Amino acid sequence: MFATSISRGRFLRGDFGGRRRPIRPPWALAEDEFIERCTRCADCIGACPTRIVAKGPGGFPHIDFSRGECTFCGRCASACRAGALRIGAEGAPWRLAATIADRCLALKRIVCRSCGDACDTHAIRFGARAGGVAVPELALDRCSGCGACFGICPVNAIEISEPTQSMPT
Repeated sequence: MFATSISRGRFLRGDFGGRRRPIRPPWALAEDEFIERCTRCADCIGACPTRIVAKGPGGFPHIDFSRGECTFCGRCASACRAGALRIGAEGAPWRLAATIADRCLALKRIVCRSCGDACDTHAIRFGARAGGVAVPELALDRCSGCGACFGICPVNAIEISEPTQSMPT
């Protein structure tokens, strides 16, 4: 028997070491409820037109932004017969946002604007720096967490995760 639902959830996901929780498809229920409801049928994986929904630890679907970005088309949620993915009245698919690590080329004074060019919401802009290379500025209130900036970054300086500071809803 397991002492907590967290332990049970880690076991069901195949996460025996307690590593970081995978990113679930948009509109996923809270992790424990998602694990209980998801049948691992892979319907959401087959429904994703950008192929970023992939089979993860324990056979549960997760998002792999190295494959592309999420367009929030809703096909994964529509394909989920078990109800582990539900488009709700609030409309927000998730609370994810980008962060830019110190290894960013622009922060190292090397011209690169790949992430900003890929960002359709203009959440990543480049502010001029006197006598230097423009640096990325991230507007969390504009970031949808779609992952368009992730795969394009030549030095893997972008991470998509739940923001540590509060985001407007």
